[in-house]
Amino acid sequence: MEKAKPNPSELRHDVLWGQLHALTVIAQLGSFTKAAQRLGLSKAAVSQRISELERAMGQSLVSRTTRSVRLSQAGQDLVDATEASFAQITRALSASRDAVGQARGLLRVTAPVALGRQHVAPCLSAFFKLYPQIRIELDLSDRLVPLAQEGFDLAIRHCSAPPDSHVAVKLCASRAILVASPDYLQARGEPGHPDDLAEHACLPYLRPGPAVWLFEQASGKEPQRLRIPVQGPLRASNSEILRDAALDDLGLALLPDFSAAPALRSGALLEVLPQWRPVGFFGDSVYAVYPWNNQVPRPLKLLLEHLREAFAKGFLPKA
Repeated sequence: MEKAKPNPSELRHDVLWGQLHALTVIAQLGSFTKAAQRLGLSKAAVSQRISELERAMGQSLVSRTTRSVRLSQAGQDLVDATEASFAQITRALSASRDAVGQARGLLRVTAPVALGRQHVAPCLSAFFKLYPQIRIELDLSDRLVPLAQEGFDLAIRHCSAPPDSHVAVKLCASRAILVASPDYLQARGEPGHPDDLAEHACLPYLRPGPAVWLFEQASGKEPQRLRIPVQGPLRASNSEILRDAALDDLGLALLPDFSAAPALRSGALLEVLPQWRPVGFFGDSVYAVYPWNNQVPRPLKLLLEHLREAFAKGFLPKA
């Protein structure tokens, strides 16, 4: 049965603002559950708000299935007309609150597992001492999550080219490095050329297809590049696991410098083939990435400043 359309003169626009805001958040996140988390409400409360808005508008605004949430054309038109206004209100409220007293609020941050464990998380204690009213939810995942759709304010990315659809702040340079333990090198000998790796136990990062390492060496006008198939007792999708295997004398590991740095500084691992540069495997920089916003919230600005200072020196001296 078609819903009865209300008399426009009877609509109380002021009481629909919360319902309209819930609709814009659902449009951004594509999920009632995620919208409820963002709004600090129960899923049932968010569903009730949408039902109230649909009754007031006299038409369906959201199509729900077991797997997805999709706005009707009427719902999308309503979001398009109001989303910018709600964003402006949010920015104005944040600016007004941040103008007095301590910065406060919740920041949701995502980072790769190894980089997050070893370098992002350890620098947060000092940040909380400076800004005790700011809270952070740190999600560690090697999956490249879509920030807006999953409600993240900031992503730490280890890559060579950050997404041009977002704002990217370079925190530091990074490089891949081939390492082995002193005991392994004493027992098996140190390779003098990438071709020698065929005679060594290697610990490749787990990716689809055969394990191949690419090395580059400057030679004349054109750099010399070699593709070296490698094999060994272990492949893993986490650099900390490969680092620990190298520390246990299992073989040579190709690691990002942030995983290798502490063991290199202590001498527990040694760089192998330093005259050859591993290329094309890990990112060459670490970035802080966030959705574009013409007025960045103060808590996010403060965290960006803190991360830039914490990462300013990089992980190892330049090669």
